[in-house]
Amino acid sequence: MSRIQQVAVIGAGTMGHGIAQVAAMAGFATRITDADERVLARAHERIQGNLAGAVRREKLTQTAADAALSRIVAVPNVTEAVRQADLVIEAIVENLQAKRDLFCLLDQVTSAETVLATNTSSLSVGQIAAATGNPARVLGMHFFNPVHIMRLVELVVHSHTDNDVLASTRAVAISMGKTPIVVRDTPGFASSRLGLALGLEAMRMLEAGVASAEDIDTAMQLGYGHPMGPLRVSDLVGLDVRLQIAEYLHRELDAPHFRPPEILRDKVRRGELGKKVGKGFYEWSKNQLS
Repeated sequence: MSRIQQVAVIGAGTMGHGIAQVAAMAGFATRITDADERVLARAHERIQGNLAGAVRREKLTQTAADAALSRIVAVPNVTEAVRQADLVIEAIVENLQAKRDLFCLLDQVTSAETVLATNTSSLSVGQIAAATGNPARVLGMHFFNPVHIMRLVELVVHSHTDNDVLASTRAVAISMGKTPIVVRDTPGFASSRLGLALGLEAMRMLEAGVASAEDIDTAMQLGYGHPMGPLRVSDLVGLDVRLQIAEYLHRELDAPHFRPPEILRDKVRRGELGKKVGKGFYEWSKNQLS
C-alpha cells in the first residue's frame, strides 16, 4: 500500500469538518465535500475559527494555521473530491443504507488502491464494506467530537479488512496526533457500547429523580475522574444520534440496558437535541454553539 498523501472527507458537518481539519494539520492535502453547499461553507468558517482559537491560546503558530487552512479545498461534487484521494473518510448521516449507497459509488470512482474508511460510531462496518467490490480496503475510522481535541480513534476491522490497509490507516491516525485502538466489528464497537450504556443509565436516573443532571455528571467527574459527565456528553454527541444508536444496539444485541428511556425519546420528539440546537439536558449559550 503506497503512502497516503491525499485525504478526502465526505460530509462537512459536526464530525467531517473536524476530520478535515486534523488531516490538514497533519500535512495531508485535504478535500472536503458535502451534499449541502451551505454546510460546506459553514465547515470552512468553523475550521478557521478552531485554528484561530488555537493561535490565540498559543497552541499553534499563525504560520502553521495558515498552512493547514491552505491544504483544505472544498469541492461540491463528491466524485471530483475523491478522484485523487489515497484515503477517503466518510462522515455522513448515521444510516446504514445511505452509507452503503455511498460506498458503492466510491468503489466505482476511486482507485483500487484507495483506502475507504467510515466514521460510523456503531453500524456494521462489514455490511458497509459489502456494498463494494473490494471489502478488503474498507475499515472503520471512528473519531470523537470535538475531533480537533479528542485524542482517540477507533480503527474497526471486519473479517476481510486487509492488514496493510489497517497499518496505513493507523499511521495516518498517529500522524494526526491521535491514539488509535483496534476493535473488532461488533455492534457499538468499544467506545459507543460502553459510553452509551453509561449515558442511558444516567438518563434513567434523571428520569427517576435520583439527582439533577449537574449532580449526576459531577458524580462521574469527581468520583471516577471523567473529564465530562455522561449527560453533557450526550448533549455534545446529539440526543437524536444517541437515540439512533440506542435503538440499533437494543435491536442488534437484544440487551435491555440499551432500550432507550422515555426521557430521551421525549427530548428528541420536542427537538431538544443537545448542544447543536442550544438545548438538551443542558441549556447552551450562543457562544458555546460555534
